[in-house]
Amino acid sequence: MARHDASLQRAIDLFSDWRWRLNNLYWITDKEGRAVPFRMNWAQESLFDGMHYLNVVLKARQLGFSTFIAMYMLDVCVFNSHTAAGIIDAKIDDAKGKLGKISFAYERMPDGIKAAVPIGTANAQMIEWRNGSSIKVGTSHRGGTLQLLHISELGKIAATQPQKAREIRTGALNTVQAGNQVFVESTAEGQQGDFYDICTLAQAKQRMGVKLTRLDFKFHFYAWHQAPEYEIDPEGVVISEQFARYFSELEGKGIKLRPGQKAWYVKKAETQLDDMKREYPSTPEEAFEASVEGAILGPWMEAAERAGKIGVFPAVPGVPVHSFWDIGRKDYTSIWFVQILPGKCRVVGFYQNVLSELPHYAEYLLGTAVVMKHMPDYLSRGLTQGVYANKGWTQGNAYLPHDGKVKEWGAGRTRVEQAIKFGLKAKLAALQEKHDQINASRTTIPMCEFDREGCEPAGLKVLKSYRWEWDDKLGAWKTGTPAHDDNSHGSDAFHVFSTTWREMVPEAEPARPKPTDLIIHANADGSYNMNMSVKEIAEMNRRKRLANG
Repeated sequence: MARHDASLQRAIDLFSDWRWRLNNLYWITDKEGRAVPFRMNWAQESLFDGMHYLNVVLKARQLGFSTFIAMYMLDVCVFNSHTAAGIIDAKIDDAKGKLGKISFAYERMPDGIKAAVPIGTANAQMIEWRNGSSIKVGTSHRGGTLQLLHISELGKIAATQPQKAREIRTGALNTVQAGNQVFVESTAEGQQGDFYDICTLAQAKQRMGVKLTRLDFKFHFYAWHQAPEYEIDPEGVVISEQFARYFSELEGKGIKLRPGQKAWYVKKAETQLDDMKREYPSTPEEAFEASVEGAILGPWMEAAERAGKIGVFPAVPGVPVHSFWDIGRKDYTSIWFVQILPGKCRVVGFYQNVLSELPHYAEYLLGTAVVMKHMPDYLSRGLTQGVYANKGWTQGNAYLPHDGKVKEWGAGRTRVEQAIKFGLKAKLAALQEKHDQINASRTTIPMCEFDREGCEPAGLKVLKSYRWEWDDKLGAWKTGTPAHDDNSHGSDAFHVFSTTWREMVPEAEPARPKPTDLIIHANADGSYNMNMSVKEIAEMNRRKRLANG
């Protein structure tokens, strides 16, 4: 009897242990389609140990978070009555697949548990147990109250269907009351959208050490190099200069990789190509900076990054800095600043603003005085000097798009005429078909050096995030039709540059003094000045003689 009581108590203790249940009660199918016991891996254990009420998970591929959350959701529903759970995915078939995992695991639970908690209703989109718990799946959820919600691949949903993402945010998330649980997990899809916003805010709170409330998201990041399985024998794997530079940059950030990890990354990148940083990120920043699916210019920008063409490239003194525009009335006006040099273009700045008229941009470029001279009643932004004077740039031409010939409301002049009146050297760029513009930009990017300080954050972001429009019905990108969003205006301004610069005459960099032209000048206090030419010294001595009478 004592032995029976002890066994019963042990069984009660085990079944009361959440971790034990997750690691011993459930079955899944492995990659070969075989039924195997579910055991939490390192990433799943980490999420289990560190989970909060609201959780946002940015991760590398194939770490099993969807499977873990499915088993976790099943466990919560079976061992807790009257729990309403929901799963939202980008596609209904993917959502049904997650419910299928739950059904598969439930069917293989011990008979005693299934007898105690039998299924009442089940179909392709819902399981309801007789204890009052249920799991429903779909592409959105509105109405009712959920105690547990899983939103899968929100990054992709936000990128392809921003309205759907908004519906999820305002609908499904609002069905979960404070104190209940949410898991939002996804790979990154560019620096915009609901998933990016949630991650950015949660990460900021994490960095600041803010104590999270039940209504704050906790940020979880899982890099590829944390996974023990992402490592191979390094023998025979050649590390190119490009990858060596990348691994060195990671080491500078405190991420030291083993030879086998470097080898795995190099070989994986052979198949993943430009998707590598998005699918297998090393840092959260890298995940969001990587080119997005459906990107129009992203792969070319990634190639520029790898080639070291995005870095410290300030404007060359004395060489004109031209501006290339896309003009918006109800949305962004965007401007790129570029120097045309022999054999290359140096992109030194980017600016955009929204709901501002042409005088504002003239003020930004040339300062307040030039605008006030022609518009005394103009509401100045207080820019005493424009960007040209502030940065010491030489003013070049201002190339406006074809709609620059449209008359400004109330001005009685075209936009080009208005710009010229303010002192801009305005010219009208030729009209090109969209596909010609895109091809021109793709061939122009390899010719460019981008000054990171001048172009970040907005400029580089818009070029990396510029993408095709998504066709929800076909489930594919509309190649040939760029999405009209916050990235399209800056990209259109870049198109103006790309279709124009080849017709422009390159400006040679000012010649530097030859070493033979330089002398050492001795000052009266015993110090020396370098780099003074003979002519400069003669002029200085002449002025001294005149001053001394």
